Amino acid sequence: MGKRITIALIFAAILTTIVAPELCARRRITPVETPATGTQAINETRNDTSRINAKRREGSVAIVNERGLLVYIDTISGEEWVDSMALFQGRPIPKMEYPLLQALTVGVNVWDPIMRAFGQKYGLADAWVQLSLHNRYKPIVEVGLGKADNTPPNMNFTYRSPMSVYFKIGADYNFFYNSNPDYSLNAGLRYGFAPFSFKLDDVTLDSPYWDETTAIAFPSQSMTAGWLEVVFGLQVKIWGPISAGWSFRYKTKLHESKSAIGSPWYIPGYGSRNTSISGSFSIAYTLPLTHLNKSRSKSVITDESDSPSPYTEPVVPDSAAASQTTVINEISATEE
Repeated sequence: MGKRITIALIFAAILTTIVAPELCARRRITPVETPATGTQAINETRNDTSRINAKRREGSVAIVNERGLLVYIDTISGEEWVDSMALFQGRPIPKMEYPLLQALTVGVNVWDPIMRAFGQKYGLADAWVQLSLHNRYKPIVEVGLGKADNTPPNMNFTYRSPMSVYFKIGADYNFFYNSNPDYSLNAGLRYGFAPFSFKLDDVTLDSPYWDETTAIAFPSQSMTAGWLEVVFGLQVKIWGPISAGWSFRYKTKLHESKSAIGSPWYIPGYGSRNTSISGSFSIAYTLPLTHLNKSRSKSVITDESDSPSPYTEPVVPDSAAASQTTVINEISATEE
């Protein structure tokens, strides 16, 4: 039995040695050269804009034109061309036409007094101060006073909120920052905060059984509230430093303290709690601040200076030109 197994193993080993190379052999293919093989790569990259422009840039000089665009000038033909692939790569930031400290504007918002004349039962007025930076960024601070005294129709109470102060802080962005500063189109944000109090007076309670009416009052409740405003507005010059501004405001409450008798109907600076949209109309006076900016050093070369263009041929003095000619002549004589 053992001999048979040994013979079987030897036979299997011999068979494996003969058949394995045939099974593991790989087919080899000899590449065929055709006329198209040599031009295939050229044809595939013939219309590749990035490769074409990269080759053109090697023989060109880059400049920024008066519109702030990056253009190239061919050093041989003098042709001016634009690299479409580089329009949005390394594009220079538009130049600020106005200095850092451009103006300070003081205004009074008369929206609430006008609306009270038409029957509004709350609000007084506010004033604001805004700083113009580069005629583009405009941080602002607003301070105002508000009060409310209202007896809602078909209701049995009178809502009263004594005069309270409120504050707003935020900033605007002027989309016309490189245009005439007398006209601006702004969008911005405000954070408002108001500490105030309110109470309910003349709350009438009817008693059908006794056929009597009783009037009571709830004590004053101290509150604080904060909210966010999204502002979109327009400001235009009227005469000299006087301007007028209109704005549309969307408001949303962020936080509000609790009271024992419910939520307040009116929040100074915010308005009625059930209204999230309001407006403003301001009369403002603008003080220029351009004289406060540091003047540029005369040693600094600016775009308006009389310095030569970087592509202007340098002027070589006569003495230097004569020296160069002498050296060239000596080198030529040595080579001869």
